Amino acid sequence: MKIVKNIINACLFASVLTLSSCALRSIPSDYSTVKLDTVDTNTLGNGKVLIYNGAGFLHAVDNTARLNIWIDNKSLGQIRPKEYLIIDLAKGKYEFTALHIDMVNMRSKHQVEINENTKVINIEPTITSNKLTITNVLPKNFENYVYRPERSN
Repeated sequence: MKIVKNIINACLFASVLTLSSCALRSIPSDYSTVKLDTVDTNTLGNGKVLIYNGAGFLHAVDNTARLNIWIDNKSLGQIRPKEYLIIDLAKGKYEFTALHIDMVNMRSKHQVEINENTKVINIEPTITSNKLTITNVLPKNFENYVYRPERSN
């Protein structure tokens, strides 16, 4: 009986270690974020862009959904699952870089053109990389999303 208990404890410890080993350290943001009283597609656009982490359940459960993001090599910081932020971006072309850890570093670069109609960007980890989509619609169940809190490193 004691051997079984030790095996169960060892398995639990290994599971916790495995799940926490994929945690990505937060990076400080070089951007000022914009807080709006009301967030909807009418209050966005003309440079105000909402960026959210659309990670699915499988990435969120194993702690691989945290994304560190840079825009033109300037740190936007970390966005965790079900978090969003709003920033002001001038019209133009930008290079978004996203990084998440899933045993190895999964880094991807995305060319994005911001114009007066750009409102919502979804960035999410995938099994092999990261995906960025300009959706211009709020995610389903947006009421469950939270504005990204300020984090210290």
